[in-house]
Amino acid sequence: MRHLIARLAAILAALSVASPGAAQEPMKAPTAPDLVLSGDLTRADHEAYREVPFDLPGGVTRLSVVFTYSGKTERSVIDLGLFDPQRFRGWSGGARDRFTLSAEEATPGYLPGPLPAGSWRLILGAPNIRPGVVARYEALLFFERDGVSAEVSGSSPLTGALNPKAGWYRGDLHTHSGASDGTCRSQSGGRAPCPVYRTVEAAAERGLDFIAVTDHNTTSHFAALRELQPAFDQLLLVPGREITTFFGHANVFGPTGFLDFRMAEAGAQASRSWLAAARASGGLVSVNHPGLPSGEFCMGCGWRIEADEEAFQMVEVVNGATLAQTRSAEGPLQGFTLWRERLNAGARVIGIGGSDNHDPLRPLDQPGAIGSPTTVVHMPELSIAGLLAGLRAGRVFIDMDGRPDRLLDLRAQTGARQAVMGQTLAVSADEAVQITVSLQGLDGARMEPVIDGASDPGLSQIISGDRAELGFEWAAGAVPRRWLRVDVRDPSGRLILVGNPIFLTPRAP
Repeated sequence: MRHLIARLAAILAALSVASPGAAQEPMKAPTAPDLVLSGDLTRADHEAYREVPFDLPGGVTRLSVVFTYSGKTERSVIDLGLFDPQRFRGWSGGARDRFTLSAEEATPGYLPGPLPAGSWRLILGAPNIRPGVVARYEALLFFERDGVSAEVSGSSPLTGALNPKAGWYRGDLHTHSGASDGTCRSQSGGRAPCPVYRTVEAAAERGLDFIAVTDHNTTSHFAALRELQPAFDQLLLVPGREITTFFGHANVFGPTGFLDFRMAEAGAQASRSWLAAARASGGLVSVNHPGLPSGEFCMGCGWRIEADEEAFQMVEVVNGATLAQTRSAEGPLQGFTLWRERLNAGARVIGIGGSDNHDPLRPLDQPGAIGSPTTVVHMPELSIAGLLAGLRAGRVFIDMDGRPDRLLDLRAQTGARQAVMGQTLAVSADEAVQITVSLQGLDGARMEPVIDGASDPGLSQIISGDRAELGFEWAAGAVPRRWLRVDVRDPSGRLILVGNPIFLTPRAP
């Protein structure tokens, strides 16, 4: 009865707002479909179902459908569902004009699972087609195969940017839910596996722009994120996972298919499996809490995997759970040592932060709460593809307190050539580099340059005012490769912001 009342309410609402002759503008898919199914429904199809068969080729890992039809101004209604060669795969009725399904997750109303090759059927139900009306339908089908996913590449027919503007966006890249070991208080006051929505609600309450849920080795939380995303249309929900091995943990962002985490040894050969698969799928890998000791207290937490310099692109420099335990963003238990070693070895590795939150009900003013620390990323747009592009570019800083008014940016220039955080600047041995540090919301704090891993007190400066631009000259010298970044400390000396490097490389004569 309730669904009937809801449908009647929807019909009455449509009658009250629709104007004769007005056509609903369909959303346009950004990529060319692999298959187009089209046809007409007439009064003969009224209160009937029609099957529209199509062949799904082998090797498809995700099927997405975008459905439109005409005749809505004449109150035509076409419901939508799907069967695979063996079973029913879902029904959205008239509630959705698009859906997706893969082995790992699916749009609400549809079932995830293998996508067998063979004859599939779209099911079209027609609750209403008036006499004399022709409702023309069109279904665009998109087949995604192994490789870079459409959402990672920015060409998904189902998802777009929550905000198309380039700019700084704030978020948390490491959280857990009840899909793995995240717990929170139950109604009775005990502990229970915590549903994904509570992590999302906490991120929205904090005012974050994006939140990654990175449960251990599983992808089961991806379906919950897909279900929640339309309701949280100002907060980008990022499907991630923490690959948890006996020899180290790492977050993977981008790929949504299964990654085989089973490693029986830490050698380079063994590490190539999931690390290589993540890269091949367009993903980014971040080593988590590498400074923690591995043992019964935290099994597999320390990074012992023998991986080449291209195996991972990021290091979790500040881990919120460690911050909550030690009350310090620094020290050997954080990730600075591995980050510095990789940078000094010539690798281009981006430093990020993550709360590693396992209880989203933790008060937001406590270390290790959602968004503590916050990773701030300059993105071309607020989308999955935009986040990955921003992280790859490296214009990123970490804010221990998650303050929305804070900003740290860095620019290096010599002659007409310049670079910002994450970029490389080519210089000659006799050239001096002009460094400009842009800061906001940091009055009274101290800007502290870090060159090749060592702080340079002689170049540090006190920040005056809400907005400031501080500059200094860096004589790079003839070192084959060097790097410079900037930290910010509050008046007590506590580290509050961590910036990413600008890299120098020799300029060709």
